[in-house]
Amino acid sequence: MTKLRIMSNNIWWCDTNTEQWKAKGIDCSAEVRSKGFVKTYEDTMPDIIGLQECSRRMEDLIMRQISAKKLPFAHVWGKDTPVLYRADKFELVDTEFLIYPEEIPGYEGSFNNYLTKSYCITVLRIKENGKLLIFASTHLWWMSSNPEAKNYQQYSDEARAYQLSMLADRLKVFEEKYGCGSIIVGDMNANVDSLALKAAFERGYVHAHDVATQYANDEMGMHYCYGDGYDTKPFEGGFARSIDHILLRGFDENAVRSFERYSPEYYMPLSDHFPAWIDLEF
Repeated sequence: MTKLRIMSNNIWWCDTNTEQWKAKGIDCSAEVRSKGFVKTYEDTMPDIIGLQECSRRMEDLIMRQISAKKLPFAHVWGKDTPVLYRADKFELVDTEFLIYPEEIPGYEGSFNNYLTKSYCITVLRIKENGKLLIFASTHLWWMSSNPEAKNYQQYSDEARAYQLSMLADRLKVFEEKYGCGSIIVGDMNANVDSLALKAAFERGYVHAHDVATQYANDEMGMHYCYGDGYDTKPFEGGFARSIDHILLRGFDENAVRSFERYSPEYYMPLSDHFPAWIDLEF
């Protein structure tokens, strides 16, 4: 039986300290926050981590500190959505990276600001037993389809559904090639009742939260942490409003043991998204 911990972590694309944070005597620069992310990974020791909103500067700082601490993580470049994995446990077999197209067939508008919405697929072989695992980190389009929202853009729900469908269909090709299941993690900017997740469910994916056999965290998994400061109070609304998801296809129905979120006090000034992880046995 193989036991793995799989994490999704949106780390807030912010490289330099802001005037508002400076005025409060705090620092949100990549140099400071990267240390907190490395502490998070050292404390929780995931086997695979899918990152989102990861700048080139932040990626470099994280990997330098990982090396200095002699932690066993290697990384697969994926622009804003790279993947970290434990090189002592896995052998890298295959990778694929794609920036989602700006245009969605049949819908007017541009749906990829600054070309930051993408996916990174990795195929990993477990050194201990030779089992294969397909893993993808993704970040979907962010604007709202609600006309009353400040960030409204028509067809945004449809854009996210198109993007996640594109990834799910591409992963099917990898599953057929390598004969194993796949996991998608990421900031999907969509809740569990959205068109995007419905598209994934229609393609055979299940949400790790819904199939966890021992424990499933029911929080939204976010709090206030932006350019003007942060606080420590989690956003309300529960799992129904969460946007960071872990989806699986091709695993036994009892494979997910737990679905967790990580929010110690030291993590609060690092990102508005709390890391989500699963403990998996297969």
